[in-house]
Amino acid sequence: MMMPGGHGNENPNTNYMNGRGFWIFYLLVLGGVHIILLSVPVSLFSVAWVWTLTHVGHNAIQFWFLHWMKSHPWITFDQGSNRRLTHWEQIDHGVQYTPTRKFLTILPIMLYILASGYTRYDKIHFAINTLSLASVLIPKLPWFHKVRLFGINKY
Repeated sequence: MMMPGGHGNENPNTNYMNGRGFWIFYLLVLGGVHIILLSVPVSLFSVAWVWTLTHVGHNAIQFWFLHWMKSHPWITFDQGSNRRLTHWEQIDHGVQYTPTRKFLTILPIMLYILASGYTRYDKIHFAINTLSLASVLIPKLPWFHKVRLFGINKY
């Protein structure tokens, strides 16, 4: 169905994520940032800390973009029905377990496994990485769809 405005999507905010090109771009940007962090000539940036920074940075950006920001930046014709939904709640019209949602859920888990392995399960890194993973996995659970804890980010 063609919508007024030149595109056939009622919510173009999330359709770009369904393409495999987006997934490859996402992985390339993540890998590029990790390589840049590895190449910083600072003694504090050991391999363990770079993996932790990559994981925590990725999860912080993903939490902000997918689970905190609401509405959409483009003009849509949904009569404001998505105005109070986060980006995650808008992906695939809220249908759970689609390929895009699985990709965006599995990626932090894979980063967590890599970060834990490269830090040799150090207690400090393990605690930081576990809290970071929990901050992005818990909001992705189906039980938290359209749920705002303690009224935070309700409006």
